[in-house]
Amino acid sequence: MTSNPDRNDDRDPSATGGTDLAAAEPTAPEAPAHPLVLVLHGARGDLARRSVYPALATLHRRGLLPEHWALLGTGREDMPNEEFHQLVAQSLREFGGDDGTDEPDDAVVAALTRHTVFCSEVGDEDPGTLPAALEHVRGVLAEAADGDAADVVVVHYLAIPPAAFEPLARNLHRHGLTRGPDGSADTVRVVFEKPYGTDPDSFRRLDAVVHDALEESQVFRIDHFLGKEAVQNLHVLRFGNELFANAWDSRHVEQVQIDVPETLDVAQRAEFYDATGAALDMVVSHLFQVAAQVAMEPPKGMDVANLVQAREDAIACFRPLDPTDDVVLGQFEGYRDIEGVEDGSTTDTFIAARLWVDNNRWRGVPFLLRTGKRMAASAQRVTLVLRRDPERLFGDRVEPGLISLSLKGDGAIEVTTSIKKPGPNLEIVAGTARLDLGDVEGGEPLAAYASLLQDVLVGDRTLFTTPEGLEHAWRAFEPLLGDDRPDPLPYAPGSWGPAEAAALAAPHGWFAGD
Repeated sequence: MTSNPDRNDDRDPSATGGTDLAAAEPTAPEAPAHPLVLVLHGARGDLARRSVYPALATLHRRGLLPEHWALLGTGREDMPNEEFHQLVAQSLREFGGDDGTDEPDDAVVAALTRHTVFCSEVGDEDPGTLPAALEHVRGVLAEAADGDAADVVVVHYLAIPPAAFEPLARNLHRHGLTRGPDGSADTVRVVFEKPYGTDPDSFRRLDAVVHDALEESQVFRIDHFLGKEAVQNLHVLRFGNELFANAWDSRHVEQVQIDVPETLDVAQRAEFYDATGAALDMVVSHLFQVAAQVAMEPPKGMDVANLVQAREDAIACFRPLDPTDDVVLGQFEGYRDIEGVEDGSTTDTFIAARLWVDNNRWRGVPFLLRTGKRMAASAQRVTLVLRRDPERLFGDRVEPGLISLSLKGDGAIEVTTSIKKPGPNLEIVAGTARLDLGDVEGGEPLAAYASLLQDVLVGDRTLFTTPEGLEHAWRAFEPLLGDDRPDPLPYAPGSWGPAEAAALAAPHGWFAGD
């Protein structure tokens, strides 16, 4: 699956395909048929509380969990089941469902705690209580479903610090937890959160350990940005609408902006963040993946294999970042005073980068990436800035047109174009039409974590990354890990980051915020 960065040079960038885009039959999501055991490693953690339990609540409310299922939480220290039930219930009451619903009713809380058990984590030599509990619960579910224990699907969700991925993968394998009772890998899946490695070497080392323990078909590397409704709508917006398909290339697009500013602080996870930073936390995973969704060539079909291949081919065309000319790092003032942050830390809390996609469709078009903490506003937006010809007819009165997708919440699509201002004079202004995806008739969006978790349960790998894609991503990111990495520039909390970042987005500036 390795790709030459210029493999697409022989393609006409204005072509919408040249391939047969198989029409996808509309299907409503269905609950998995087989019983399920979800093993949540790191069940006490912030990720579990904020994201996984609310996602489960959403799937339960939408009827997308199988009839027979159980949740096993794990941790290094034992926890009485009653206390675990309280933790799950408190999480749901604090964060609701990840579909935006408020505090769930008692029936939802009861459903999620009825078959919930806490186990001690597997260790190097000590298997803890997890293997025995899993065997017992698997048998109970099989009996309830009048089936075979070998048919029960087991999903190990690693909601743990990235440093624990390698040892836990080894231990799951060592204690026989990566296969079903019949020795098959088909019914056991493992979900890894980001970051999947912290540099190319650690990525390759982790990937080798994972493949010693698991088949690639069992591995789900989750990136919740790919689960967002608006990101998934990129396919339909572009390939299902001739108006946009014909504008999706360097002849018509001047810039692509992928902008994720955040007002959030890092105090709640300062120790993790100080060892990671904005670039590692967001660029290799989220922003590169979204950029690939925008940049991909028309796939040969809308099936899993072709969509994944098209996304990975796009990442293979990413030119390695130039830290000297194309990257601005920042650190908000006061960051070093946060408990858990190293004295004199040079961790970046902001990054703006100019990415180049070296193929015929996008050569010469900058993909502008920006994200940071403690910024003036929060947004998650993809914007295609369209070219204009200011010398013809209307001169410089015409503003650039925009095709924009808001990735927040249920998502929205916006188109900004020049129109005549109503009145007696020929005065041109910009007008924006907006479609909120949550308002589409008959639509009921799934939030990102619920959507991706449902994909894991049914074995759909379309929105998950692969080793080949991550290898390409690390190649493009690697220069930022070397000696040419720029020093983070200070910026005031509540601002738009270092002023130097504005130059990357010239001549128009960033559209998501300022």
